[in-house]
Amino acid sequence: MRLVHYPANADGADTNDGVDGNDGDDIDPATSESARHVVASTVDVADTVLSQTRGLMFRRSIPDDYALAFRFDTIRTRDIHMLFVFFPIDAVWVADGVVQRIERMHPWRSFARARCDLLLELPAGSADDIDVGDRLVLETTASDSDH
Repeated sequence: MRLVHYPANADGADTNDGVDGNDGDDIDPATSESARHVVASTVDVADTVLSQTRGLMFRRSIPDDYALAFRFDTIRTRDIHMLFVFFPIDAVWVADGVVQRIERMHPWRSFARARCDLLLELPAGSADDIDVGDRLVLETTASDSDH
């Protein structure tokens, strides 16, 4: 699985803003493919209570092209803390595919929350080119089907 970024205003027209029932599922490949950017080529999904509770705690580092994804069935307020996380990260809250908040989180002392159905933890700096309103998509890769 990989994490792909589609800027909201790549071609001057915002086609994925989640307004008027447009949740971004109808992104026009012809206009957005050139603006498409792979943020993380390796994505782990925290899909158990234990993996969601642990997050990135106790790890010493993560690769530059890595993301930890927390997927939820509903949009509601989700929070993140940095206790026992030894390195800075970028946290991104996404609702219906649209970025709601981006926050640089610092080891041991940060806490933040926002509404989302997808929460992403990325290496610090990975979200520098991502803006609120942009679209982030988890895409299945060929290697995912091997599992």
